[in-house]
Amino acid sequence: MKAIRRFTVRAVIPESLHALDELAGNLRWSWHQPTRDLFRHVSEQLWRQTNHDPIALLGAVSPEHLADLANDEGFVGWANGLRDDLRRYIEEPRWYQSLPDAPRSIAYFSPEFGIAASLPQYSGGLGILAGDHLKSASDLGVPLTGVGLFYRSGYFAQSLSADGWQQESYPTFDPDGMPLSVLRHVDGTPALVALAVPDGRTLSARIWTTLVGRVRLLLLDTNIPENDDDLRGVTDRLYGGGGEHRLLQELLLGIGGVRALRVAGTLLGVQAPTVFHTNEGHAGFQGLERIAELIGDGLTFPQALEAVRAGTVFTTHTPVAAGIDRFEASLVRRYFEGHELVTGIDVDDVLRLGAEDYEGGAPGVFNMAVMGLRLAQRANGVSKLHGDVSRHMFAGLWPGFDFDEVPIGSVTNGVHAPTWTDPLLFELAQDALGTSDTAHADWFSPALSDDALWRVRGRLRENLVQDARTRLAAAWHRRSPSTITPPWLSAVLDPNVLTIGFARRVATYKRLTLMLHDKERLTRILNDPERPVQLVIAGKAHPADDGGKRLIQELVEFAARPEVRERLVFLPDYDITMAQTLYPGCDIWLNNPLRPLEACGTSGMKAALNGTLNLSILDGWWAEYFDGENGWAIPSADAAGDVAERDALEANALYDLIEHQIAPRFYDRDEGGVPARWMHQVRHTLTTLSPELSADRMVRQYVEDLYLPAAEEATGLGSDGYGGARRFAQWKARVTAAWPDIAVLHVESGGVDAVPEVGDRLRLRAYVALGELSPDDVTVEVVYGHAGEDDELVAPQHVRLEPRENSSGRAAAFEGVVPLDRSGAFGYTVRVVPSNPAMANPAELGLITSAG
Repeated sequence: MKAIRRFTVRAVIPESLHALDELAGNLRWSWHQPTRDLFRHVSEQLWRQTNHDPIALLGAVSPEHLADLANDEGFVGWANGLRDDLRRYIEEPRWYQSLPDAPRSIAYFSPEFGIAASLPQYSGGLGILAGDHLKSASDLGVPLTGVGLFYRSGYFAQSLSADGWQQESYPTFDPDGMPLSVLRHVDGTPALVALAVPDGRTLSARIWTTLVGRVRLLLLDTNIPENDDDLRGVTDRLYGGGGEHRLLQELLLGIGGVRALRVAGTLLGVQAPTVFHTNEGHAGFQGLERIAELIGDGLTFPQALEAVRAGTVFTTHTPVAAGIDRFEASLVRRYFEGHELVTGIDVDDVLRLGAEDYEGGAPGVFNMAVMGLRLAQRANGVSKLHGDVSRHMFAGLWPGFDFDEVPIGSVTNGVHAPTWTDPLLFELAQDALGTSDTAHADWFSPALSDDALWRVRGRLRENLVQDARTRLAAAWHRRSPSTITPPWLSAVLDPNVLTIGFARRVATYKRLTLMLHDKERLTRILNDPERPVQLVIAGKAHPADDGGKRLIQELVEFAARPEVRERLVFLPDYDITMAQTLYPGCDIWLNNPLRPLEACGTSGMKAALNGTLNLSILDGWWAEYFDGENGWAIPSADAAGDVAERDALEANALYDLIEHQIAPRFYDRDEGGVPARWMHQVRHTLTTLSPELSADRMVRQYVEDLYLPAAEEATGLGSDGYGGARRFAQWKARVTAAWPDIAVLHVESGGVDAVPEVGDRLRLRAYVALGELSPDDVTVEVVYGHAGEDDELVAPQHVRLEPRENSSGRAAAFEGVVPLDRSGAFGYTVRVVPSNPAMANPAELGLITSAG
């Protein structure tokens, strides 16, 4: 059969039901349960068949049924009331509007956004995080504009062959059938952004836009007639293609994204952003477009760089170098050397931004994360442990500074509670506790009985079992359409059995098959006659990752064994809709990565919001939130001799926890059949973790710790025709040139006896050669603390030494006092670092001089 042309025919909605169009067109329905209930009422069957997609639902409803609804005054009033509620939600002030001097616009760049299953523009945790960031920003009133790409085939749809090998398919999405609209000029023509690419060609993209509550999202799409055939495919697939294809995607996301913001400012009134947040390095090129714009306004490259850095926040998500996009520098040179792509910037300046010109770096490589760090004055990892890992990982950019001084902080990820908390739990909180705010409900209130909470947890497990059976039967029919569904498929899983979930991207370090280390022991655990256990597993391997596919195949082969097939299942095509049933339906959420390679791991957060207990290696978010009562920590065998030994030790620890602690506690029931000790842990999890794991907490932290300081600094450097940026760039050049002459010449100490005691105060005077600099250009400080082995300072503290009055010249004197507040071995050194109010961190310039 010849290929057919596909397009979407929109439903004609009766005038009295126009509220449905407005509600379907704003993605707030993806987390607003009353609106979802309205669309479910239109047709329960079609709501399920369309995967909870209001636009597809309205397109599938018969005109006769729409006419009946239009004549139903109760339904029309219901729809109009929800439309009015949406308008109030968008227009009324919220938390952000109470902040003084907050920026009026923030741009948030991400290569993927996971908002709803009906807009499949995500592959995994990074995209889901970005979607949750937009949703909480909307709930809090943060004036965010999201910028991304529209991928015609999304990531991929996963199925399994008869032998369990992952197979990928790439359905073509019609954006006209999604909650998107093309951004158009007043004459109706599509607004385009254009990038000059080599060989005199142009890459153009149209702009799709949608609303996520109050937040505007812009998605760039190259599948338009204005492009050559090969360029039309730039946005074909998420993370698809080879090196140059990925480079084109990232140039479009960064440079094209900034240009799209300007177009949206003209056509939609979107405020010009004060702060630019890049979610991972993929969007790093946005800084170059902003620099080029300022150069066009008369600034030099160094001056424009400082202005751009001040207003940029960079979030790194990977704890391993292999997770960073790196390109051949020669390829990047080819795109920038002609000055057509971004005007006014020398290609060598571009290459220096991404160069791995530090110890351990690779020459000839352009590193997107390194460029992201050099273009942002503020950077963060996504958990406390990941922040520490990142400081070690990128320490080469700031030689001479201790790891804890590397200017990369942390904002632990959060998840959007209204999206990921099951409606049954909201209903329970409302009925028993009088609030739908599950994050701040009193889960230990006597108004909520263990029995009531246990019944809801049981219903969630039942929902998962039914959903899993339906999905497995559908997968069987797709793989073997001419065969009869085997009877055992209808008996997989048991709604009364302890259920453990595991679902995530199948990367090797996440160790999907650690649970299979001792298959015989796992089989005994699953089939224990008194305390049985069942496992529900899902996940996708990258299409190019044959190692990940082999892990899936090994798991699927084991799950097909007759003795375990009703206790262990693999659900293909893991997506948002599956996750929203899977997380709440599990009693235990399992995570067993190789520590410390899990940056955060938000799936366990989503499970915890529903009262699911975590069983995890102390990595990512769990390393900072595990308290001994909200789940179990799998001991890490970091000192093991090799990977195989480590896997064996940690797998056996996992089995021990399930067999001797978790299962006994789950099945230890009182006379009413309720596991009271287990329910105490569930209540504790809901009480302590719900507010901490909320994306609202995360977004507030971004606003207070990063966006507001970035906006203040950007405004300061941009005032008076960017006079602040000009002065700061000039100061940096002067200090950098003079730094080789900086030296700590001599340090004098006094004020203590030969054997000092706790409480004594050590007086120090340091004589520092400043060369052409003044005392105002530097900070001289003593770094002191307990002296460990190899003369390393343990948990060092800092005291600033103040310049003596009129101190200047070759040997300027600086003085201060160090309190001796603890006993034991003591050590100190004196060092000099640059100092300027426009610096966000003492290590910013990478300049440091210490006493010899």
